[in-house]
Amino acid sequence: MAFNQELEAITQAFSGHGVDEKSLTTILGKWDPLERESYRKQTSNFFIEDHERQFQRWNDHCVRLLKHEFVRFKNAVVLWSMHPWERDARLAKEALKKGPSSYGVLIEIACTRSSEELLGARKAYHSLFDHSIEEDVASHIHSIDRKLLVALVSAYRYEGSKVKDDTAKSEAKTLSNAIKNDEKKPIIENDEVIRILATRSKPHLQAVYKHYKELSGKNLEEDLNDLRFKETVQCLCTPQVYFSKVLDEALRIDVDKNIKKSLTRVIVTRADIDMKEIKAEYNDLYGVSLPQKIEETAKGNYKDFLLTLIARGG
Repeated sequence: MAFNQELEAITQAFSGHGVDEKSLTTILGKWDPLERESYRKQTSNFFIEDHERQFQRWNDHCVRLLKHEFVRFKNAVVLWSMHPWERDARLAKEALKKGPSSYGVLIEIACTRSSEELLGARKAYHSLFDHSIEEDVASHIHSIDRKLLVALVSAYRYEGSKVKDDTAKSEAKTLSNAIKNDEKKPIIENDEVIRILATRSKPHLQAVYKHYKELSGKNLEEDLNDLRFKETVQCLCTPQVYFSKVLDEALRIDVDKNIKKSLTRVIVTRADIDMKEIKAEYNDLYGVSLPQKIEETAKGNYKDFLLTLIARGG
């Protein structure tokens, strides 16, 4: 392989989600000092030329970004190896530490897990942090979102299939009225709406979702202006759509490291649950298969591990 081709291969090895360890080993490892110097001079996005002292030094920002890329594979393996209860407890704790930009992870855990899975995560949280997740959500979140989030993480929903259709119709009207009156009373402060979303079973809420569309002609989340309520409705009523959208955003090259981490989180947590349905929904929404998108975007061992996980569901 000519040096220019090797140079391009190394540049590509550092570009994307994860790194291409094989290229780094087989190409970068054999370069002599002059070839490495030529590489540094030709990759100004990674290296800064110090003309006064006549050497090229790493761009510190790039070094920080590459550290995240090198550990993606390790983080995915560690997360996959955890008991699901511990995994969700640690993800919830991390979301609380990061603040409002990550509160959607709390909603995801509270609304896409079964009642027993969420209860297990709450038990694991006790074991790991000597607090309850409910008290930490209540004490760490001081914004208007607190009431909804505490209610969601505290839930233990009925898991059966029985639905009272008249009640579902009535609650669809309640939601419709709350949305229409949002300017007078913000929906985030509406106790009745929070009660419905935090306590009703998922089959019941899917019936509410259907009746709401019959009433308004639009899907419920389309009429919601509040991000937390949108995420809540999607996670409860159309989880495969929610996960597909999270994956699509995470697979973009220009997003920050926290959004990129969503790729690992979603694939690891859904691989044994509903990955087949997520892959089908992703293909319907974006016209490309999820494995193909990962093949194009991710690198090295990280890419191979993700592809192995998403193949589990068929």
